[in-house]
Amino acid sequence: MGMRVLVCGGAGYIGSHTVIRLLAAHHEVLVVDSFVNAKPAVISRLESIVGEHVPVHTFDLRDADKTENLFANEQIDAVIHFAGHKAVGESVKNPLKYYENNLGSTFSLVRAMTRHAVTKLVFSSSATVYGANAPVPMKEDFPTSATNPYGWTKVMIEQVLGDVAKAQPNWRVAVLRYFNPVGAHRSGAIGEDPSGVPNNLLPYLSQVAVGRLDRLRIFGDDYDTPDGTALRDYIHVEDLAAGHVAALDRLASTTHAVSTWNLGTGTGTSVLEMLHAFERAVGRALPYEVVGRRAGDIAASYADPSRANAELTWQATRTIDDMCTDSWRWQSQNPNGYPDT
Repeated sequence: MGMRVLVCGGAGYIGSHTVIRLLAAHHEVLVVDSFVNAKPAVISRLESIVGEHVPVHTFDLRDADKTENLFANEQIDAVIHFAGHKAVGESVKNPLKYYENNLGSTFSLVRAMTRHAVTKLVFSSSATVYGANAPVPMKEDFPTSATNPYGWTKVMIEQVLGDVAKAQPNWRVAVLRYFNPVGAHRSGAIGEDPSGVPNNLLPYLSQVAVGRLDRLRIFGDDYDTPDGTALRDYIHVEDLAAGHVAALDRLASTTHAVSTWNLGTGTGTSVLEMLHAFERAVGRALPYEVVGRRAGDIAASYADPSRANAELTWQATRTIDDMCTDSWRWQSQNPNGYPDT
């Protein structure tokens, strides 16, 4: 029996792929998005992929009245909460923007859920909550900390949701800690479209390959890793989206107030390995240069995904070649990302 799911931030990169998965699993979906970091074109692309209308409410979740009206006027069974600012560098420069937006939107959302007895919530967290000194592979029971304001908003929201769920016995919360989401829908119609110069490796590589950037900069090749470049756990956005649907299904049967799951492959891939995989996808060598380490980067970050594998009967199945092929299909079909309308 499908649920009626509110997807907050459903026009974003991970949100849009999750909407497709939810509909394929016979859930009903409605989206709320402020479109501050997303383009309206995402929704029309989504609708063409799924072959049905996706209702969208355009407002900022911090608007308590609009959030309340949405819950008062719509039957909502569960919420997936992707909404939030997510650029680490910007959060360091403008911390208050991040605390106000990411925490404020969550408070408004949780208040409305409480008033309308909506008790199932899947929260988009991040491996950044393991901080700078966690050993690998990273496990869900490690202590949490952060190295920047964006990361602290995730730590804080995890705490808030945990406390709310414990105070309200019928609440069920899934905290999903993502590692490094990459890739795009296999149609090439939707994908990652960062504003400005990308902070993440794959969109940066994509823009080098399409000619928008002249070369890849590799931040450090002197880490204690097999080839000296940093190791990360890259997970295909389609696998990640499937993890959200599995977590939502699990909330219907679990007795735990809060469940925390890592979503990753469990394998660390180096920057150079990913560069070479992307070169295979594109069919040519890509220019790069090695520069100094970036402040705050750690040598290795990858998941122990065994809890999610066991409890959600979910696992990441797509390879780094799949990730690169799908990213390149999206970028080559959409060299400038989404149109503005």
